[in-house]
Amino acid sequence: MTRKHTRPSRRALLGGAAVTALAVAAGTGTAQAAGHRPAWPTEFPLPDGWLPEGITIGGAPYAYMGSRADGAILRTDLRTGKGEVLHEGAPGLVAIGLKLGRDGLLYVAGGGGGTARVVDARTGEPERTHQLTSTTGHFINDAVLFPDRAWFTDSRDAVLYGVARGRGGGVRALPLTGDWEQLPGVNNANGIVSTPDGRDVIVVKSTPGELYRVSLRTGRATRIALSGAENVVNGDGLVRVGRTLYVVQNRSNMVTVFDLDADSTKATLRRSITDPRFDVPATAARFGDRLYLVNARFTSPQTPETTFTAVAVPL
Repeated sequence: MTRKHTRPSRRALLGGAAVTALAVAAGTGTAQAAGHRPAWPTEFPLPDGWLPEGITIGGAPYAYMGSRADGAILRTDLRTGKGEVLHEGAPGLVAIGLKLGRDGLLYVAGGGGGTARVVDARTGEPERTHQLTSTTGHFINDAVLFPDRAWFTDSRDAVLYGVARGRGGGVRALPLTGDWEQLPGVNNANGIVSTPDGRDVIVVKSTPGELYRVSLRTGRATRIALSGAENVVNGDGLVRVGRTLYVVQNRSNMVTVFDLDADSTKATLRRSITDPRFDVPATAARFGDRLYLVNARFTSPQTPETTFTAVAVPL
């Protein structure tokens, strides 16, 4: 993997890439069948020792994957599987969950450092850093974007943090109440997505494996009743497509797929996705009719020589 990076135009990043997305949605597609375009890879390597955790994809066919080793961000072209380091890391930094906004900015959860960083997705330049918490007793894990704020989970505290988008505004701390019970010494709040109605968020609680709808107005958490599954233990990244919710269960090496009811208070298991290439997948992102996942390999040695991959499975 080269450490140099090129810069696709902001239009390429944010313009929707309608033709490309249509080709993915069509599978191999007529162009591929005619021999005009090779099939897109369903597995591609990450740099050795990358220690991946988060992945995000916008309207164009580029995946952005963060590193737990030093907070760097890799940009990979989904059409070829070739990746380049967009944003160089630094000692003491980590990149856990991350999301790409239509504003061309990446919002990056900073783990135990207690930060939320904002990085330009075109240039890789850092825009700003928000210190959400102290550097002990917290773990800023994942993010979801709303028009006014980026909301971050803290796996070690019963609080969501809303970072104002744009240069104005501050940080809002939203304590979790209602059905939420914070458990000591384990990861609690992890992955986060918006509800289908766009008003609130759904949060997965990794231990003991529960889903909650959380009001962004009050912080009240309502436990989502599961049908067809006892729990979503090891729940990590979340992806929502309409009223379909995909829950990545990392050490369980599977993705469970649920249908949400109208008010997102009940989730009915539709199916489970497994794949022999899964090696503790942490988070996922959708492009076309595929789900792309990074293998965090938490159960393997986490060394500079450890190999890592990202894989794609059909939705």
